[in-house]
Amino acid sequence: MKLKKKLKPRIKARIRKNKQLINKNIGNFFEWIKGAELIELKECNTKEDPVRPELDNVFRRSYGRKIYGVKYMGEIHAVMCFAYTNEIPKNVDELDKFSHDAFLQSAQRDQNVGKIAIAYTVWSKKKGGGKLIVSEVFKKIKNSNHLNRLVTLSPLTEMASKFHSRNGAKLIQINETTQNFEYKVIKNN
Repeated sequence: MKLKKKLKPRIKARIRKNKQLINKNIGNFFEWIKGAELIELKECNTKEDPVRPELDNVFRRSYGRKIYGVKYMGEIHAVMCFAYTNEIPKNVDELDKFSHDAFLQSAQRDQNVGKIAIAYTVWSKKKGGGKLIVSEVFKKIKNSNHLNRLVTLSPLTEMASKFHSRNGAKLIQINETTQNFEYKVIKNN
């Protein structure tokens, strides 16, 4: 009986200490997110791309297409590539054609390429990076004066479906080799 009473305070103290350590580690784990910034990249390491490693940096930067990264302490922790179009592509060939068309149309008008931002690849090297880059790019699109939609050209995988669904996107169509999710953009007025 006495042994049981002596152990109780020790166990409670150990539990309190473990909770403090866990809370501190979780705080440190996501601390990098607060100091991260979204930047436009001139290139990325395409071999790291788990979705479309076959697309080189020339493709990713041609005809109004862009590469964005989340940078923290001098390192890139997440990458997302976009094409600006006026139509929703069902595959990479259509993505190429539609972004090329939107780019040429913008050259004759107002220099604003496309109305739809098509995210065709995203990857993260650090926990929380994928969600962070989606959030930051989403803010950028909401504040743009010519983009009114954020749509993905995602592979037909459960991982892509779960990622986009967890981040608030709705499935809008399933294609032969891809699927399109849309993030609802409500403009700031």
